Amino acid sequence: MSSVSPPLILASASPRRSALLRQLGVVHQVVAADIDERRLDGEGIEECVLRLARAKAQAARERLIAAGALAAGAVVLGADTGVVLGDELLGKPHTREPALAMLRQLSGREHRVLTGVAVWGESGCDALLSESRVRFREITDAECERYWRSGEPRDKAGAYAIQGLAAAFIAGLHGSYSGVMGLPLYETAELLQRAGVSIWQECGE
Repeated sequence: MSSVSPPLILASASPRRSALLRQLGVVHQVVAADIDERRLDGEGIEECVLRLARAKAQAARERLIAAGALAAGAVVLGADTGVVLGDELLGKPHTREPALAMLRQLSGREHRVLTGVAVWGESGCDALLSESRVRFREITDAECERYWRSGEPRDKAGAYAIQGLAAAFIAGLHGSYSGVMGLPLYETAELLQRAGVSIWQECGE
């Protein structure tokens, strides 16, 4: 591995993912990727999450190439998170009714959270999938309504943010807390190091 870590691009405007990368001590630039996040007909949920993570990384990379702004040796990281209840992949609600419906579905039940992480480097694309299980306590309609009014559920997978107010709903978690937030740090560190990107960049050798 080179002693100088290659530049890292985060293909996401998510402040949570950027904060998690900083937790790993990784300096990075943010270039948002705008892609169609709909699941394809007949596509498995795991395959969908990994495909979208790869597509986000590729979209940001191509955007930089088109602008002549991709630094030599740069690595691009994309991630996608899906909340899965039974065989249903829950979306990211923009309005009140879908959000309340999702919260009622999750109430008192266990669901899966899948987060795919993909890294585009000079040798191509590498990806890993994190799976966690989250159990909600029973939540009342009044709580769902108050939570929606907080603004937090809007555009969040499954209509909640585990690191925010929704922490009060979480009765159990098996897996990766950071993965449920949107960027599993174990898998991310593994992929970055495979691509030659150093973690703990301010810690020295």
